[in-house]
Amino acid sequence: MPEGANFRQKQFALAAHIRDPEHAPPPGNMEDRRLAIYRDLFFNNLLNLLGSTFPVLRKLHEPDRWRPLVRDFMVEHRSHTPYFLEIPREFLDYLEKTRGVRAEDFPFLSELAHYEWAELALSVSDAEDDPTEIDADGDMLDGAPVKSVLAWPLSYRFQVHRISPDFVPAKPGDQPTFLVIFRKADDELEFRELNPVTARLLELVAASDGHSTGRSLLLRLATEIGFDKEAMLRHGADMLNQLKSDGILAGTRRTGLTRTRKGHV
Repeated sequence: MPEGANFRQKQFALAAHIRDPEHAPPPGNMEDRRLAIYRDLFFNNLLNLLGSTFPVLRKLHEPDRWRPLVRDFMVEHRSHTPYFLEIPREFLDYLEKTRGVRAEDFPFLSELAHYEWAELALSVSDAEDDPTEIDADGDMLDGAPVKSVLAWPLSYRFQVHRISPDFVPAKPGDQPTFLVIFRKADDELEFRELNPVTARLLELVAASDGHSTGRSLLLRLATEIGFDKEAMLRHGADMLNQLKSDGILAGTRRTGLTRTRKGHV
C-alpha cells in the first residue's frame, strides 16, 4: 500500500476513535495515555463551545444528558464545514435532520436550539443594509418599507423565549410564538415578541422586498384579517414607524432602485 494512502487510513482511524472511542479502535499501537489527551481535548472543546452557544439547552439537560447528546453529535453527524463558528449550525442540523425523534428528547429540542443559535448567527453576520438603496427617512406609508437585513423574524410552536429549568412545556402553545431578533447600530442584539398582526405585517414587508408601499401592505393586511381599512391605516402607520424606530425596518426603498437581498435566517 502506498505510504500516503496508509497515512490517510491512520488519520481516518484516529478521527473515528476520537469521535467514538468506545466503538472505534485507535490506529496501530498508539499509547492510550497520549490518545486520551486528544480525546479529552476535542470533546471538551466541543462541549464548551456548544454549551456556551446553547446555554438553556445545556441547563435543561444537566451533565448526565448533555454529555451523551454532544457525544452522539460527534458520532452520528458529518459536518460540512471546518470553521469553528459554524459548528453550532452543524449541531442544529444534527438535531433537525440527523438525530430524528427520540422518546427521551424534549418536544421543543430543535426549536429551542434554533432560537439560541440565531443569537450567535446574527451577532457574527457580516450582512449590512446598503444606504445607497434605502432612504432612512422615507415615508413609511407612501414609500416602500424595507426590512433590515439585521432583523430576523422567527416563528415557533413553543414559547422558546420563556423556556428555562422552571418552565419546561410538554406541548406547543395554543398559538404560534412570533419573535424578531435584530442587531442595533451599536451591535447589541434584542429579541422582541410580536403579536400575530405585527408579525404578519413584517412578513408582508419582507416578502415585498421593498416593492410595495406601506399603504398597500396595510390594506392587504386589513383584507386578510377582516379589519376596517381606515383604522388599519391609522394603527398600521404607528406599527411601521415603531418597527422603523426599533431598527427592524431600515427605511424605504429609494425610487428606481431594486434592493439586493443580503441577509436571512
